[in-house]
Amino acid sequence: MKRPQILHLFAILTLFGLVGPTPDSALADSPKAAVQQLLQSIKQVHHQKPLTPEQQHSNDQASSQALSLMDVRQVSQKTLGKYWKERNQKEQEDFVQLLGGLFRYVAFPNSSKFFGEMHIDYADTQMEGTTATVPLTVQHPDEGAVGIDFVLEQNSARWRVVDVILDGVSMRNNLRTQFYKVIKKNDYAELLRRMQKKLNDAKK
Repeated sequence: MKRPQILHLFAILTLFGLVGPTPDSALADSPKAAVQQLLQSIKQVHHQKPLTPEQQHSNDQASSQALSLMDVRQVSQKTLGKYWKERNQKEQEDFVQLLGGLFRYVAFPNSSKFFGEMHIDYADTQMEGTTATVPLTVQHPDEGAVGIDFVLEQNSARWRVVDVILDGVSMRNNLRTQFYKVIKKNDYAELLRRMQKKLNDAKK
């Protein structure tokens, strides 16, 4: 796997989607535990199609568990940036719903392929107030050691992921740059159209 493909994968990974109430089983008592639970849930997602009804049910459960460990609203707001404020409440909720669909049907299956059975080494968690960074290294057969930082924030005693950083690049900011480019060249409706098409294609 080439480095640009990994960057694309983690750009997808930061499409933090729709999150409902966080189940008790998803609560983590430390940033590292939250990341470990997130990656374990992602690994449980079946990515080979067609899926059986049992596999689809299992994917729904694993995806819900993973999504509960992310601060969906903050990341949705950050990826749209200044364009978030231009949307009314319904448009904002629709955007979050759309990101959620992409996460479930595109990001998790692709990420499950990437992580697979690869070995993950965790470094010491870095704390700064209510923000934590969990550095880890993934041993990839082609790329060798790939360093990834998961950034989390604490809210109501919960640690949830708000960004993923690869090679010093914030994937949340990377997505915002991509979104801005589409909106400036076309318009917001075109961004939604492209996202919806990607989701529809993934569901086939």
